[in-house]
Amino acid sequence: MFDGQNWYSMKDGNATARNFFDKHYSRHFYQDGRRPKLFVGPGEKMVLMTSDFKALFIWRKFISKNGQKGINCAVFRNESYMLSSTLILEAEKLAWDKWPMERLYTYVNPRKITSTNPGYCFLKAGWRKCGITKAKKLIILEKEFE
Repeated sequence: MFDGQNWYSMKDGNATARNFFDKHYSRHFYQDGRRPKLFVGPGEKMVLMTSDFKALFIWRKFISKNGQKGINCAVFRNESYMLSSTLILEAEKLAWDKWPMERLYTYVNPRKITSTNPGYCFLKAGWRKCGITKAKKLIILEKEFE
């Protein structure tokens, strides 16, 4: 556990984290049934889970196909009692410890979530909307280093 944080660091391939990720709307399943051990994807990465295994946060630094620069929040899922915005703020600090002063960004698919205000928990944590992707019309949210 990180000092003063709710997050624990996990390795890409951790079965508990992978099973929790299976519930996220962005999870891709192979038609042939393959289930690779590693699930985060290429690039530098940070996989975080809470001690109760009810929240998952994944950071990735990779080359974005649509030109986004910085550290990508590839996955955030919270089924815990903790406020999502609090967990996001704590995860930000960990990202900036590893990748100092980098821009943070994420994509939100408004068609895959039930909220009438997609990305609300990120907005409460100080993120801002900065665009929409061309292909899938995903909302792009970002936060600059403070």
